[in-house]
Amino acid sequence: MSDLVPIERVENKIYLIRGQKVMLDFDLALLYLLPTKQLKRQVKRNFERFPADFMFELTQEEYNALRCQIGTLKRGGHSKYPPYAFTEQGIAMLSSVLGSKRAIQVNIAIMRAFVKLRQILSTHKELAVKLRELERKFENHDSDIKSIFDAIRKIMAQPVKPIHKIGFRGN
Repeated sequence: MSDLVPIERVENKIYLIRGQKVMLDFDLALLYLLPTKQLKRQVKRNFERFPADFMFELTQEEYNALRCQIGTLKRGGHSKYPPYAFTEQGIAMLSSVLGSKRAIQVNIAIMRAFVKLRQILSTHKELAVKLRELERKFENHDSDIKSIFDAIRKIMAQPVKPIHKIGFRGN
């Protein structure tokens, strides 16, 4: 399975667009070993299976920003039309639309990558919460230590009174 599609290769193709983790049609086509045109054709034929929370088309501005983020594209290497962005649910739907054994195997690898990404994000959130708790716990720590030292200095600075003997004094 990992020989089919290395999970690192999938993880590098997950983008955060419009607050959602998505993969783009041209990246998915590479993983499925299909031309992007064929993938888009299959999606258009089954458009009712892809509601807005499964798939959306990038705006021209989003696409241009993404092209800058990905790097310089070869002339003719990518469509002049904005790509489709597929959410995790949309990618799962793609395996039923494409219907090939490779599509099923690739989708399994992609789903594992999404799960791993969720686990990593969850771990980071837990660490952030614990760090905030520690910061709050020790927030006044420095001022508390300073006030202890100030109290010790005050005690040390007080003049020592001479000790008077108790009892009668004889002349």
